[in-house]
Amino acid sequence: MKLEKAARQLEALGNPTRLAIYRGLIQVGREGSSVGEIRKKLEIPASTLSHHIAKLVQAGLISQQRDSRTLYCKADFLNMDALMTFLVENCCAEDSCINVSS
Repeated sequence: MKLEKAARQLEALGNPTRLAIYRGLIQVGREGSSVGEIRKKLEIPASTLSHHIAKLVQAGLISQQRDSRTLYCKADFLNMDALMTFLVENCCAEDSCINVSS
């Protein structure tokens, strides 16, 4: 993964509402959630939710799929895995890892 792509994805997740949307989609798994279900859980206006979902789609973190009149959002698990791998690759390559739990 390129640094620029990781930065865009992390920027998208840097907003509390978008992070809540993304975490919720991760929790429900591959089936995803309808936009209506997400809106109910977060209790935010539809226009606000639409803006945040668009940012996550642009960052490649989620995808959308229409089924009749219902729009579903799904986490892109491949991109999530790529971002997590990017963040931890070469961990402690230049120093020994510090155990923060002790």
